[in-house]
Amino acid sequence: MPFPPCPKCHSEYVYQDQDHLLCPECAHEWDPLLSAAEEGALTAKDANGSLLEEGDKITLAKDLKVKGSSLVLKIGTKAVIRRIVEGKDHELDCKVDGAGEMMVTAKYVKKS
Repeated sequence: MPFPPCPKCHSEYVYQDQDHLLCPECAHEWDPLLSAAEEGALTAKDANGSLLEEGDKITLAKDLKVKGSSLVLKIGTKAVIRRIVEGKDHELDCKVDGAGEMMVTAKYVKKS
């Protein structure tokens, strides 16, 4: 019986483990009986390809200039993800140490 493709990475190599389906490529696990609306949670991937979730602690992987300011966030600055939002540029709403609340692009951070 063929399984549906992975909802996260669209891989065909999905297999079943008890009541759940697993994707060996992105390690996503889901219950096929849940509705698609429940699975529609927003996700973001860091510079290494790890999935980021709300509450994760991250560090900056690159020096970043803050728009409209002369402030530069240095590599290694720590932050906590408050929420993940849908957006083209900035997916992570974070509290950055020494800079406060701001939006950060997921591809410039690493999960700590």
